Amino acid sequence: MPMSVPTEIPLALSPPGGGGEQPNLFISLMPFLLIFLIFYFLLIAPARKKQKKHGEMLGNLKNGDKIITSGGIYGTVVGVTDNVVQVRIADNVKLEIAKHAISGMQSRPAE
Repeated sequence: MPMSVPTEIPLALSPPGGGGEQPNLFISLMPFLLIFLIFYFLLIAPARKKQKKHGEMLGNLKNGDKIITSGGIYGTVVGVTDNVVQVRIADNVKLEIAKHAISGMQSRPAE
């Protein structure tokens, strides 16, 4: 009695279907683009806006402005040059500080 050889390949041994299609490049990059947009709107854009506002404030400094330095020193501007600001912190006491060390314009706290 001769044995018959099956002519069909069982389903478990057949190659996966679909013809080997590649996923769309745009779909593959979508998560990275989404993460970048989230970072941009939550971190980068507000930081740039704050930096621009601080730069405008430093550019508009004039005599008589009350400032606070990044070290916490309150004073009044008495002289401004390109990179240095002269600040009066008490009677007959003046400091020369770098312009970038000014953190903001504020009034002196109540004593």
